[in-house]
Amino acid sequence: MLNYDFSKMLFRISADRHSEAEIQRVLLAHPEVKFVSLVGIDIGGHDTDEKIPVSEFLKDIRKFLREGVQTDGSSVVLPKIAKLNNAKVDIIPDTTVNWFVDHNFSYPDPETGLPVGTLRIPSSLVHDDDEGVGSRVILRDAIRNFKQDLLQLLRDHPYALEYMDLDSVEEIDEIMITAATELEFWVRSPEDDADREQLSTAQMLKEQYWKRTSGPVRTALEEVMLVLQQYGFYMEMGHKEVGGVKAKLENSGNYDHVMEQLEIDWKYSSAVQAADNENHIKYVVRDIFRLYGLDVTFMAKPMVGIAGSGEHTHMGVAARLKNGKVVNLFTPKDPQNQFLNPVGFGALMGLLKNYDVVNPFVSSTNDALNRLKPGFEAPVCTVTSLGHTAQLPSRNRTVLVGLVREIGNPLATRFELRSPNPKSNTYLVLAASYMAMLDGIKAALEAGKTPEELEKSISKEYGDEDFYLDTDRVYRTEKDVFDEYTEEERDRFFGKAPQTVWENIRAFDRYPEKLEIFKRDDVMTDTTLESYREAVLSQWKMELRSRIIPDMMNTLRRCRKAHSDHDSVDYDRRNWERISRMRDRIGRNTVAETCLLTKIVDALESGDYQTASDLQVEMQSEVEKLIKMYLSYKKNLF
Repeated sequence: MLNYDFSKMLFRISADRHSEAEIQRVLLAHPEVKFVSLVGIDIGGHDTDEKIPVSEFLKDIRKFLREGVQTDGSSVVLPKIAKLNNAKVDIIPDTTVNWFVDHNFSYPDPETGLPVGTLRIPSSLVHDDDEGVGSRVILRDAIRNFKQDLLQLLRDHPYALEYMDLDSVEEIDEIMITAATELEFWVRSPEDDADREQLSTAQMLKEQYWKRTSGPVRTALEEVMLVLQQYGFYMEMGHKEVGGVKAKLENSGNYDHVMEQLEIDWKYSSAVQAADNENHIKYVVRDIFRLYGLDVTFMAKPMVGIAGSGEHTHMGVAARLKNGKVVNLFTPKDPQNQFLNPVGFGALMGLLKNYDVVNPFVSSTNDALNRLKPGFEAPVCTVTSLGHTAQLPSRNRTVLVGLVREIGNPLATRFELRSPNPKSNTYLVLAASYMAMLDGIKAALEAGKTPEELEKSISKEYGDEDFYLDTDRVYRTEKDVFDEYTEEERDRFFGKAPQTVWENIRAFDRYPEKLEIFKRDDVMTDTTLESYREAVLSQWKMELRSRIIPDMMNTLRRCRKAHSDHDSVDYDRRNWERISRMRDRIGRNTVAETCLLTKIVDALESGDYQTASDLQVEMQSEVEKLIKMYLSYKKNLF
């Protein structure tokens, strides 16, 4: 489909080529790149996009690079920061990361025959001339703080070096933060309705997992991989995920009824660059699949009862020494007998202990929390797995944070956070996670703990007191948390997982002492946290009232009477009566009784968010029961 000569196209301008002269040279050599766009990321994770003609950009390139462009508070999500009477927001280019060209593959440039391109420049948002704001700025500051504080902690507590492949802090030239995400997504033919039962059966039988792709899905996936390789993303693999059904080949030779789940992976980068990479990759994936007539969704849970899409986020810390050697700062000196060194154990403990306040940055939407339910390989318990022994690294797919290790490859040691989804704000996921890790590292090193002592801490039983971890929690298990614990045991040992956005964001109120980890050196201020809280709650309320409830009403309307009175049996009539009563209870008001959906709206309007949240949980449960009842009812009809 893409009949363009990739060798003639500009895909990126790398971070080492951002001098004014080099930028001018590159853009003039690629006239197909017609526009420049400064990409700022607000507190909600939304990116800005504006079309500046390249000719105008080059006329005053110095001014653009230093002063960027202006927008106002109504254009970005920055509640409590960019107000109506103080709404000036500047978008300032970041010259320390790679810049990518966004190609319009449907619009070839008449002169060059190459797709018209827009150079997208990752940028910082600046409010009121001097205050950096937004998700990208928060991650930048979090990583800067992590590096500075970790280096100082190692200086102040050199005992930790005894358990690393490192002799002295003075050997370190730079602390390196490494991150990568795994992107899962669903593709389908437009307007095709999913056969939920067929999808569920295929999922249980694992008929699609890592199977060979075919037809337009195969072509689009291969083209995506090749194009992303051109950007320098260093693709590792693309494959089918657990969800999906086999597409149908029509008599015309075209595939129809496509409904498949895919995953693509690429190599790690620095934290800010990794988030920038992912942001651009999603656009490329969506654009290319659409060329083949396929819709792409990055929703966490596009269909109830079917596997959702995750975005496992990998996080590591290393040090580049002055002699050029790279040392993983999580890997122990004795990997045959130790899982992690004190820095690694501290980081893992910090992430687990503080996950109550990290989670609102990971799962901030209704869709995200719909995915995090037992039975779909999605984590619901704040717990980790280290492996049965240090010699046998394991991958327990039921825990929240996995320890990834490879014996013989010390650079591979990292943590895999399994709760994010493709619509998680990766900038804030990484920022919150690394600040939580820093808190644990600080506690472990200041207490002078050895790897053996820290392994004992993280393996503590429920009710055991610890120097850092909470008493009434369990933090490590090598068991399958879904099959080997009851729901009551999971809630008791690992903490009850939030079911709604309101329950999740209330962690800010329940754990004010844990919230302090984000305020270190003003990485997140009180205003920043309140801005994020307001953004999340506003989205929750609006989506619940204006999207979820209308969707539920449409579901109720689709559950129509399907039998005729003269061609049915008592079993059919009884089933329909039960369905009809449930429909009324959920969605139809009477003079005497207010339905469940109306109660939710009333609670939202009165500001009673706890009641609205409780009713939302009840609504979801009742609608799921209704759908199952209706499917059972229809199966009995001739």
